[in-house]
Amino acid sequence: MGELSRAIQQRLDDAYESLRHAHAVGDTYLVDIRQEEIKELRRIAANHDIGLEPSRCD
Repeated sequence: MGELSRAIQQRLDDAYESLRHAHAVGDTYLVDIRQEEIKELRRIAANHDIGLEPSRCD
């Protein structure tokens, strides 16, 4: 796994963790922000043919 792949995977892991927390506390604004961040990171990965681990939060 290259540096870009690792960076994207780490950012996704962090975003999913934050998304779970936002759901738990009812922060709908942060939920929206994290969902958009996840969508953008997945788009970047797809554009660079980077395979990602399956999400644990979709």
